[in-house]
Amino acid sequence: MKKISYRYNKIMTGLFLIVLSGASCKRLIEIPGNPPTQITEAQQFADSVTTMTAIAGIYSYPPNGVSGFTFNDGYLTLYGALSSDELSTGGALNTDDLAFYDNNLTAFNSTLNSVWANPYKGVYPVNAALMNITASNTLSASFRKQLTGELKVVRALYYFYLTNLFGGVPLVTSTDYKATALIPRTSIDSIYNQVLADLTDAQQALPAGYPSAGRVRPNLYTVDAFLSKVYLFRQEWQKSYDAASAVIGSGQYHLEPDLNKVFLDGSQEAIWQLPANNPSGNSVTTDARHFIPNSSGVVPYYLLTPTLLNAFESGDSRLLQWTAQVVVNTGGGDQTLNYPYKYKNATPNAPTVEDFMIFRLGEILLNRAEAAAHLGNTTAALADLNAVRARAGLTASAASSQDDVLNAIMHERQAELFCEWGSRWLDLKRTGTVNTVLGMEKPGWKATDALYPVPNPQIEVDNLLTQNLGY
Repeated sequence: MKKISYRYNKIMTGLFLIVLSGASCKRLIEIPGNPPTQITEAQQFADSVTTMTAIAGIYSYPPNGVSGFTFNDGYLTLYGALSSDELSTGGALNTDDLAFYDNNLTAFNSTLNSVWANPYKGVYPVNAALMNITASNTLSASFRKQLTGELKVVRALYYFYLTNLFGGVPLVTSTDYKATALIPRTSIDSIYNQVLADLTDAQQALPAGYPSAGRVRPNLYTVDAFLSKVYLFRQEWQKSYDAASAVIGSGQYHLEPDLNKVFLDGSQEAIWQLPANNPSGNSVTTDARHFIPNSSGVVPYYLLTPTLLNAFESGDSRLLQWTAQVVVNTGGGDQTLNYPYKYKNATPNAPTVEDFMIFRLGEILLNRAEAAAHLGNTTAALADLNAVRARAGLTASAASSQDDVLNAIMHERQAELFCEWGSRWLDLKRTGTVNTVLGMEKPGWKATDALYPVPNPQIEVDNLLTQNLGY
């Protein structure tokens, strides 16, 4: 924590002054041409124009999670899938990756350190922007309200995933590095309280319409979608149901009939998505770069497991549209290998056609279905479940009892949300099935593997941090 805080205190202005290409700026946020590039922090928030430049930096999609929206780096998707039963290593020889797949992580895993550190790099400019926008006496009240709501959604997202990966984590809501250099872990309940507080504030601040072109910046229904997920994880079924219903009932979002259009820019299913544009000109999402082989006949870095492939029912169009195959001769004859193919654009510098999806309607329908089933309303649960199944070309579920409906919903989540944001990994943990499922799937699985270890470099600079059990 100390290293992160000091570094970002010194170069905070640099983080904010990410200026995207002309096309990217227009798609992200309305910013005049030739925005200032050398200004102080105080000047950065002096007016709406320079403030929006800072906000553009926070939402940008730079390579390798160096700055901007750091969850674009695909870590949650990749390592959550390796940790669960979705992916195995194929052509990847990285020992760090193997440790995730084998559930044999140590606190000295360098990739793991990035999984912890990168979200905190993202939190810092969010906190700095919140502080400066709140303190401004030049920005209008409505403008401050809008941006404060958006930034709290972003901060809530970072902490939601941090606590689900590591358990209790340090809660940093200021930019005072002296106060945050040495800070203990905050309990999971306290982290969730902060997430809910931020989302509740955002719910009061954000309008139903998106504040700029596309669906890059959160609106009211982005908050409701996020709340439906948080409440699902907290087993507050009625609140989850109500939040999901607000999104579904808004009429703004619809399931894409064509599965190949779900992750495209302008998808009618998208609730929150980021264009895969960055200053280097690379328009490929990290997910596509991770999963699509560089050429034919090459073993993909990561392979879909037999467990996941067998989870697809006969006739499920998601197997055809969202996975792909390559035939490889590995010396013992031809092998057909399967890999994720939700994101299909692997050509650098091609026109951007795909956006990085954060929330989409398919997930929200399944959130509401699960909440409804727990509330005993299996009729409503089946209606939402079957909407997702119908889009996949499947017949209505034959489930009838509450337990059967819940099992059918979890099965549908496995098929619908695979290789997205570690959904399967988190679902197994929150439903208490992780030990049963992965105990059968992976030799050497231990219950303590459900939380990642706190990286040793973080403990070295913050001696108040404690390690998770089992490490």
